[in-house]
Amino acid sequence: MNAVAALQLLIALAFLSIPVVRSRYGAGAQAAVEAELGRQGVRTSVMAENGMRLDAGGHETWAPVGIAVALVLPAVLALAGNAWSGTLSWVVQPLVILVNCVILYSNLTAVPSVTAAFARSEDAELRRIDVRAMLRAAEDGFPDWVMPYLQNLRHVVVFAGSIAVLVLLVAH
Repeated sequence: MNAVAALQLLIALAFLSIPVVRSRYGAGAQAAVEAELGRQGVRTSVMAENGMRLDAGGHETWAPVGIAVALVLPAVLALAGNAWSGTLSWVVQPLVILVNCVILYSNLTAVPSVTAAFARSEDAELRRIDVRAMLRAAEDGFPDWVMPYLQNLRHVVVFAGSIAVLVLLVAH
């Protein structure tokens, strides 16, 4: 079960990379978005006014930290030799796969989903935004190694690690 625990800790670290990167580089990405909005003739404060931010605030912190904690718990139990680690892993690991599927889907459909959300907004400024250009500016505001490299590595670690955990649990 030490291999299961090691994989769960690795997956937890992958999730923790999200708020760490956003904390370190989110302000630069936010500035890049605001510059793009200015270029589009949209008031640069519109994102903040509507509660949208690129730093590690809100769900960009509590969600990945919560997932990491959910992974660390069975890992610690496994390392302590507690039999509940396997049962808890059978609950947590499929949920982690499902959550990461939602994250991946969100990443892949960002332009149309954000465009649709902005179109439904009562804020006329949001409806005017060229979402593709805005999201490109946000991505460009992060170091080149973040997207797509770190993002894709995180998905590989989460999916492959989770599948490996389930295979090891079956074999045990």
